[in-house]
Amino acid sequence: MTLEILTSEMLMPVNHGFFTRRGGASSGVFEGLNCGHGSSDQTEIVAINRARAAQAMDVAPDQMATVHQIHSAKVVTVEEAPQTRGIEADAMVTATPGLCLSILTADC
Repeated sequence: MTLEILTSEMLMPVNHGFFTRRGGASSGVFEGLNCGHGSSDQTEIVAINRARAAQAMDVAPDQMATVHQIHSAKVVTVEEAPQTRGIEADAMVTATPGLCLSILTADC
């Protein structure tokens, strides 16, 4: 199944996408495109989902920056993806070409 990606003309020419649950490898309560390392979904399946999202955005999986979201107003500046591991924040900005900023949202 292919991923469903929503885009907005208002954000062009920025490469962006809002992914739905469609096209993911997760099953059970996480059925769909679960990309959250903080969930109890299988680590290998989350990695597959993240790789699918990265491929759809035309970036390497290791160029997807994510943070541990904490429901705050904290914003971090990101220069490279590994820099965000373990960082608690809820927004990111970057000036680094080719770096993909990824924020998780829920459909609950």
